[in-house]
This record gives sequence, C-alpha cells and structure tokens, in this order.
Amino acid sequence: MIEILQWTTLIACGAAALSRIPNLVRKKNRSLFYVLALMTLAILLSIQGPYLVIDGLLGSTNLANLLLRFIIFGAIYFLGIRIANGFGDERGLRLIQGHAGLAILAVISVALLVLFAFMDTEGSSAGMMAVYARDERNKVLTEYYGAAGRAYPAYVCLALLPAMLRAVRSTLPAPLRISALLLAIGGIAVILSLYFQAIPPALGYLTYVINYTAILCFVFGLALIWLAKVRAGRNTMDRTGRSAARS
Repeated sequence: MIEILQWTTLIACGAAALSRIPNLVRKKNRSLFYVLALMTLAILLSIQGPYLVIDGLLGSTNLANLLLRFIIFGAIYFLGIRIANGFGDERGLRLIQGHAGLAILAVISVALLVLFAFMDTEGSSAGMMAVYARDERNKVLTEYYGAAGRAYPAYVCLALLPAMLRAVRSTLPAPLRISALLLAIGGIAVILSLYFQAIPPALGYLTYVINYTAILCFVFGLALIWLAKVRAGRNTMDRTGRSAARS
C-alpha cells in the first residue's frame, strides 16, 4: 500500500515536471519546472530501492538522506515564493525571502549538518531506520535530525497558510479558490509532520499518508493555478478578437 502511494505520487509529480519542459525550453515560467523537478527527485530519494542505489554511489553512509533534506528545503523555498507571488501574499513573501526567513533556513541547515555529523550513519537505510535502531544515542540524534528536517518546510507552510485560507473564502475564480484549498491542505499536512514523533508505531503508516497527501495537494494545486492562467489568457484573446472584429 505504501509503495503504491509512493510510486503513484512519483509518477504524478514526474509527469507534471515533464509537462513543463516546453516552457523551460522557451524560457517561460521556468520556476514551476524547477519546483516540480526538485519534488520529483525528493520523492525518488524517499523510496527504498532508488535510495539504496543512490546512497550506495555516495558511499553507503546515508548521505542520500542528507541530500534529500536539502532538496526538500530548496523545493519548499521556491514553492513558497511562487505561491506567495501568485496570490499576492506580501507578508508570506517577506517571511520566506526576508532576513528572518533566511536566518531560520540557515540555522536549521546548520543544525541538520551538525546532527548528521554526530550520528553513526554507516549503512544505507531509507528513512535512516537502521541508524535509528542502532542504539539509544543514535535513536535520539535521529529524532532530532528528523525534527530539524521537518521544521523548515513547516515554517514556510505556516507563513503561507493565512493567505491560502483567505483566498479560499475570497471571490477569486473557482479554479484559484480550489487551488488555494489544495495548497492549504498540503500546508496543514506539512505542519502536522512536526508531530510525527507522537504517532504510535502501530500507526506509523500515517506519516507516509500525511507526507504524500501534502505533495499531491501541492502538485495539483500548482496545476490548477497554471490552468487558470491559461484559461484567463484565452479569455483575454477572445475578448480582444471580438473587439477587433467589431472595429
């Protein structure tokens, strides 16, 4: 079940990224491609098989997991900027791009590197489960490391959430309001990831459901924004054409 969810999300995100290649070639709206490509790579690194292959190439010391964390940071940073710009969220944009946001990113990144350096990371293991189970010291360090990895995405989503909720209740066109709803659901899912340690082991599958729900909501939310933009452009062209015909 979990593998089906992982591969389905990977295919959906990869297909969305591939659909943006024509615009990438035309140097048009390239940021969306970069966001989707980073998200696709992050999903790939979260799946056991690809993770073991990639980490093996990096020395089998779970460097792939550290790489995954920074790929997620990059994806959520550019995703946050794009969403804030798309919905005119100046406050959210300041919280992400401003001095406070960059300082938080820097502090969390340093904490992630320090925690990784202090762990015994030998032996590839997706999710670093082997490291977690090695001994009590590694268990504690892995928990802090995981919390640090989830902290920055949660911060970005908290910064964007008020604007998304306002957009849902606004008079914007329906596709944009649905998009805002999906993005808000994705943001709430990311924020909930801060509480993963409180989930009992028997319900551990919920962490996968929450993570991949967030990704799918972000992908479909972005797709709806793009479709709304295309639709608005066509309507403008139609109105221009009718006006020219009357002239």
